Amino acid sequence: MIILGIDPGTAIAGYGILKSERDELTVVAYGAITTPSDWEMPRRLQHIYTELTALIQKYQPTDAVVEKLFFSKNVRTALSVGQARGVVLLAAAQANIATHEYTPLEIKQAVVGYGRADKNQIQQMVKMLLQLDSVPQPDDAADALAIAICHAHTAKFARVTGDE
Repeated sequence: MIILGIDPGTAIAGYGILKSERDELTVVAYGAITTPSDWEMPRRLQHIYTELTALIQKYQPTDAVVEKLFFSKNVRTALSVGQARGVVLLAAAQANIATHEYTPLEIKQAVVGYGRADKNQIQQMVKMLLQLDSVPQPDDAADALAIAICHAHTAKFARVTGDE
């Protein structure tokens, strides 16, 4: 299974691509798609879509994973993240990739084992679980890898329990 994890955003959309084989996770690639703040929203979303489509073509993921957006203190942020999520879901659907969504709580529990883990704890566990020399940068890429790790662990559990 090749998992494309996405941390959606319109300024920075983090991505992380993992290969899950047996009980091993291997980092294939990670990084961020960025857009200038002076671009209008349609142009930003188009750029995210184009870059994401290129990543999908290059790495041929079997699964795409994105964080569920369930609330935000800032309405403007929630709306822009929601628009970026829509672009991610569209790109995955058009490529016929199985798409999965997890809440922040599910991601934290799968990666750290604690649903109230802070950002630093998550980043350190991503580094450790993937046997990296340093925490992936930018933070959005580390978050995207955490989302992908969550799916790898959840999919493995589903296979073992027959809930697939």
